[in-house]
Amino acid sequence: MTLMDTRRRTPAPPAAGPVLPAGPEELDVLFRSVFRRHASGVAVITARDPAGRPRGFTATSLVSVCAEPPTLSFAISAGASSWPAIATAGHVGVHLLEEGQSVLAAVFARSGADRFAAADWAPGPYGVPLLGGALARLVCRVAARIPAGDHRIVVAELLTGDLGPADRLPLLYHQGAFTALRPPTATPASVPAAPGQGS
Repeated sequence: MTLMDTRRRTPAPPAAGPVLPAGPEELDVLFRSVFRRHASGVAVITARDPAGRPRGFTATSLVSVCAEPPTLSFAISAGASSWPAIATAGHVGVHLLEEGQSVLAAVFARSGADRFAAADWAPGPYGVPLLGGALARLVCRVAARIPAGDHRIVVAELLTGDLGPADRLPLLYHQGAFTALRPPTATPASVPAAPGQGS
């Protein structure tokens, strides 16, 4: 007969985990560091201000919200020079930039720059300023503006648009700089099999 040990065992102490930041300054550093590592696509948002002048800014916050109806969103600082135009515009242009448009992205991100002075643009549907050479151009109806801290989240419904050549690659923003999408260095057939998965 096998005897069972009925003595109560003391559970082992939990393994020590990482020390997570809790203070505002630590959280600010963590937040900024995380999103420097997060690669995002680059877009330029355009609109007309109340006087009819073209305005625009570079955004890395473009998000697909839903497909029914086709809706997207982006964020803009309430202190941005383009915010008065976005705050009142009924329609906006959304331009997905291609890898060769880093200069354009930098111009539309620069404070105080005459952003349309050297840009290739023309009025589009609903008077929206449309830039040339983008991967895609979308004209959207502004559906909502939602306060979020010192920014505003703009929700917009797609009305029309067009696509550039399919063989062009997108411009990305990563580690505080504009960069390109690197093509894969190896084909799937040449990638070594993981342990236990080879034939």
